[in-house]
Amino acid sequence: MNKKTLSERDICTKYITPALQKAGWDTQLQILEEVSFTDGKIYVRGKFTARGGRKRADYILYYKPNIPIAIIEAKDNNHSVRAGIQQGLDYARILDIPCVFSSNGDGFLFHDRTSVDGNIETEIDLENFPTPEQLWEKYKKYKGIESPDAEKIASQEYFFDGTNRKPRYYQQIAVNRTVEAIANGQNRILLVMATGTGKTYTAFQIIHRLWKSGAKKRILFLADRNALIDQTRRGDFKHFKEKMTVVKHRQVDKSFEIYLALYQGLSGSDEAANVYKQFSKEFFDLIVIDECHRGSAKEDSNWREILNYFSNATHIGLTATPKETNEASNSEYFGDPLYTYSLKQGIDDGFLAPYRVVRVGLNVDAEGWRPDQGKTDKDGIEIEDRIYNRRDFDRKLVIEERTDTVAKKLTEFLKGYDRFAKTIVFCVDIDHAERMRTALAKHNPDLVADNYKYIMQITGDNDEGKRELDNFINPEERYPVIATTSELMTTGVDAQTCKVIVLDANINSMTKFKQIIGRGTRINEEYGKLYFTILDFRNATDNFADPAFDGEPIRIKPVTEGTDLGDIIDEEEEIEGPIIDEETGDEIIVDPPPIRTPPTPEGEGGEIPPQPREKIYVNGVDVSVLVSRELYFDQHGKPITTSLKDHTKEIIKGQFASLDEFLNKWNTTERKEAIIAELTDQGILVEALYEAVDKQVDLFDLICHVAYDQPPLTRKERANNVKKRNYFTKYGDQARNVLEALLDKYADEGIENMESMQVLQVKPLSDFGSAIEIVNGIFGSRAKYLKAIKELETELYKVA
Repeated sequence: MNKKTLSERDICTKYITPALQKAGWDTQLQILEEVSFTDGKIYVRGKFTARGGRKRADYILYYKPNIPIAIIEAKDNNHSVRAGIQQGLDYARILDIPCVFSSNGDGFLFHDRTSVDGNIETEIDLENFPTPEQLWEKYKKYKGIESPDAEKIASQEYFFDGTNRKPRYYQQIAVNRTVEAIANGQNRILLVMATGTGKTYTAFQIIHRLWKSGAKKRILFLADRNALIDQTRRGDFKHFKEKMTVVKHRQVDKSFEIYLALYQGLSGSDEAANVYKQFSKEFFDLIVIDECHRGSAKEDSNWREILNYFSNATHIGLTATPKETNEASNSEYFGDPLYTYSLKQGIDDGFLAPYRVVRVGLNVDAEGWRPDQGKTDKDGIEIEDRIYNRRDFDRKLVIEERTDTVAKKLTEFLKGYDRFAKTIVFCVDIDHAERMRTALAKHNPDLVADNYKYIMQITGDNDEGKRELDNFINPEERYPVIATTSELMTTGVDAQTCKVIVLDANINSMTKFKQIIGRGTRINEEYGKLYFTILDFRNATDNFADPAFDGEPIRIKPVTEGTDLGDIIDEEEEIEGPIIDEETGDEIIVDPPPIRTPPTPEGEGGEIPPQPREKIYVNGVDVSVLVSRELYFDQHGKPITTSLKDHTKEIIKGQFASLDEFLNKWNTTERKEAIIAELTDQGILVEALYEAVDKQVDLFDLICHVAYDQPPLTRKERANNVKKRNYFTKYGDQARNVLEALLDKYADEGIENMESMQVLQVKPLSDFGSAIEIVNGIFGSRAKYLKAIKELETELYKVA
């Protein structure tokens, strides 16, 4: 048999897999072939979406299910044995795997990531592939697993529920690293995973493996909101069954092994409320702290006292947004994150939804508002003469027309998009959320008349709204559609089908901003949720440009002389978010302290000094939209600050230095669609560019025009030029008719459709017969048909 004629798949089947079986690898439990470990990034094209390519390993070898220890990249025999090693190493870095192999069917090149000497890469023949036990020894060395006890814990199997569900690669890494770190004696661990990436499922697998291995016998899962405890109990943790309990009403039962509890249900302001002390200090040997960027991050908080009390236990902190301020630090308590899986990684891998950003600028926000002389508020009290700006609006001064304009703009957007798209409107405070609900109802009277729950205020003080929270996050429930909120929905809300996030609050805290954006990042393909839109009325999306948005948290330095304390207080208030009820875990509404009017000094006339008011309400103000535009982001997730054309030119010239280089690539590439995909992956926003150029051109002319200043021809002009040259005279009548019809398709829709075989199934092409009849009957064979298409493309893109 001539190996050179075999495909890559044939090489795998005939040579690589038999070599693995001979070395003792179990094909059912230890070998996975063609493993796609990402879902493919989602690209948004107007209202439509498309997925990019998935990362796929040819082989992943497991010691036990979900414990990967080696990766193999295969090539056909026209490549050398080394040809796949670089791709294999890249995948091994992503997947945290120590042993990498490349093969072309003649043998293997083995790259040992545990080696520090000249044996880092060695060639192995097909007969001598390492056994599972040999590579397990390499894995243990890579992970620092030395003792038999540590090995027992690290090799404990995952929980399997009998379905096809299994951890994604990043969950696998988080679980394995955590279990291995604890097996090696580490007692403080921080995992940072973006909202929507399955922190609770990850926590469940960690707890289950440690529990089943006997390493941890009694476990406490701590959260600070009822919704988080309820979601955990009803979700992944349900598999603990009768071994699990939820601590309620300050009643403690010590007969269980898994405990779910609110911080507030275990501690309080007086000693009698500190029911956690009913447990001995040694009772729990593992504590998992969900959303650990909140309460427990502060060194002097009541909640930290619980962790200090059970200080001998292993503590695992979970968060999407580690908190690093002068007052509170996750890393100071837990140490550096053991593993981080960011929002950008999640979007690039296709596990999280990408976002569009529409910025809406209002005149009063951009220019500020100064009251006319003698202008009074709704109570008839004269308004202080100064310039009010975005920071004041809805916090100190309420302009009714501003609220109405935001509601009107949101309604306009939904009417053009989807009036039943689940939407969360983030407001400054509860009063603002209440007024926003009223304004939105005014602009959507038809749908509110059909069902008053179309718009609901869901805030901590509104029992009716809070009861609708579960319905809002349930994909199967149509109502509520729009939720107005302030703090209650910023975190701990698993809104899988939320398609629109509206920002009408000043967000100075990066922690809070990340949490809010996280409300939209979940994907639910069954219900058509593949991306979400952010409508920003406060320039809050400036945070996307901050390196801290998707980078490492930086601890804020202590206050120095000259620092504006007012700004720091404002920001810290936003970071902290709502105050939570100790019993229920719900948001507490804090009334402002009463304004005390000082008595007039006895015996003295004179006026009482004016006192500041909580809020000023005004109307009769001209509010209008100055600008509404979509923001674009580069391949690194940062806003594009230059023009789209300049941004594109920079990327293209980075790929193709000259026009000739680009033309050569274009003309020699079999399928032009491959170039389009490659440039899209580099960050070129093709759809946005089409809108900017505003001509019916295809990507070829778009690139030549933007990057190399060539005058663009429309698709119709290119098609007509081909017809004028009498190019089709060399073909028979039927073939000429097919090619002319394809040319017309190109003029209407572009090169991608012309290259697809599926185009032969639609009119007018289908009038010539089936795809097989056209390809084999009219052109003689598939090869001759493809040759005709290739020649037609060459003719189309002739450069004068």
